[in-house]
Amino acid sequence: MRNPSHLRRTAIVAGVAASALTLAACSGGDSDTESSADATGGAVAGASEPIIIGTTDKITTIDPAGSYDNGSFAVMNQVFPFLLNTPYGSPDVEPDIAVSAEFTAPTEYTVVLKEGLTFANGNALTSSDVVFTFDRMQAIFESGADDGNGPGSLLWNLDHAEAIDDTTVVFHLLSENDQTFAQILSSPAGPIVDEDVFAADALTPDSDIVAGNAFAGQYVITDYDQNNLISYEANPDYMGLLGAANAEIVDVKYYAEESNLKLDIQQGNIDVAFRSLSATDIADLREDENVQVVDGPGGEIRYIVFNFDTMPYGATTDEADEAKSLAVRQAVADIVDREEIAEQVYAGTFTPLYSYVPAGLTGATESLKGLYGDGEGGPDADKAAATLEEAGVETPVALSLQYNPDHYGSGSADEYALVKDQLEASGLFTVDLQSTEWVQYAKDRTADVYPAYQLGWFPDYSDADNYLTPFFYEGGFLGNHYSNPTVDDLIVAQGTEVDADSRTALIEEIQDTVAGDLSTLPLLQGAQVAVTGVDVSGAADTLDASFKFRYAALSKG
Repeated sequence: MRNPSHLRRTAIVAGVAASALTLAACSGGDSDTESSADATGGAVAGASEPIIIGTTDKITTIDPAGSYDNGSFAVMNQVFPFLLNTPYGSPDVEPDIAVSAEFTAPTEYTVVLKEGLTFANGNALTSSDVVFTFDRMQAIFESGADDGNGPGSLLWNLDHAEAIDDTTVVFHLLSENDQTFAQILSSPAGPIVDEDVFAADALTPDSDIVAGNAFAGQYVITDYDQNNLISYEANPDYMGLLGAANAEIVDVKYYAEESNLKLDIQQGNIDVAFRSLSATDIADLREDENVQVVDGPGGEIRYIVFNFDTMPYGATTDEADEAKSLAVRQAVADIVDREEIAEQVYAGTFTPLYSYVPAGLTGATESLKGLYGDGEGGPDADKAAATLEEAGVETPVALSLQYNPDHYGSGSADEYALVKDQLEASGLFTVDLQSTEWVQYAKDRTADVYPAYQLGWFPDYSDADNYLTPFFYEGGFLGNHYSNPTVDDLIVAQGTEVDADSRTALIEEIQDTVAGDLSTLPLLQGAQVAVTGVDVSGAADTLDASFKFRYAALSKG
């Protein structure tokens, strides 16, 4: 279990003039995904036919304090309100259920809510609910009641929230001029919950959330069968940034096998397939005139996590040796052939990733490329052998490697079979490759069950910080026992640096430093892909750089 005290450490940063970040309320745009609102401010649903969506993504829980995965957040984005959010087609945040959000002092971020907000159950949504939301998020995270799966690490810079009146909340921050806090309010740490429905210090069961109708997003949930079927109905009282839903009714069907997902979209049994189809399936569907394949910007990454306690020569093993443990990680980095994985397994829908921040974001580097392998991105088994020999590591090294077969698509099996083959072909490793389904996997990985294991990441917001702070700031959500005070200080510094060039340099330095430690081994970067029926529109509008798939943008007929 993570040490909860690490989030309360006050970061001391050199004084910098307060950043005058002010977010004014957004007026309605011209996008055809935005619908009108009635005279009272409530949303009016569009005239689309009902839509059926298919996915293989799994839900851990729809309690925002208890899950930090794309499948769960996909539900939250439809039904919970946010103080700040990203409009269609933009990665930049604007007020959602707020009218304004700004720094009123270097460590005070003030948000003013709209008047007359309510949850779908009729309860008033006020500043008291906002304070309750963030108090419980921090309490549950710090107590470990989230089983290591919550997004509370994103709130590392929040000291506390204070209600000034029914519509005004002040967030008191530990460090000045936090350049990411507005984005964090739109992230998995940001859904606002009903204090009359949710428990203050424990996770609330999904059934209680649904029964309590504790929703204030574009949709409410009318029927909930976890990881089987969810039915949504447009929320007529939604007062947020995104406007009314185009489709009054949306059903989401969950699949165990992506082959069945592909078959149903081909046969017209569902209208949209989103996450995850194999590269082969996507290539095949591009040739099918009965469907449309829609591509969006990519921020998804895939990587291997090393548990610093239980991996070979880890801190709690009988042969604990920090230098040998590092040599093992370095040897894996020398041997893995990303290009082969990208082409053979994913047919180019994923590309090699050589650092922690994916290509395309400000500050992204290729820090691992020159450090490991042949120095050009390719593998080098001789270099790996020399690294292990110099550290006194006997070979072959026995490595237990775990992957998940149902959360990241069936390609995971082929991907990790190929990683195993690459490592064993060097003669330097013997790999015990095992798989576990997602619901159990999410629990096991933070309980030190897996010495090395697969994870993927779908960003919370479009900033390099989101690929650094959640992972590496005093251990982050990974729970893999990695800690580097230098990295912690750099992360705090970049998050509060108002000069863009200086901040970029700090982001690059973080990547270089972590590349030397190898807390994780980045492998691949992928794009967003949805497949729809030919009579469905709106997918391109929501496959944007916000990386949030909003069902309300979709319409049919």
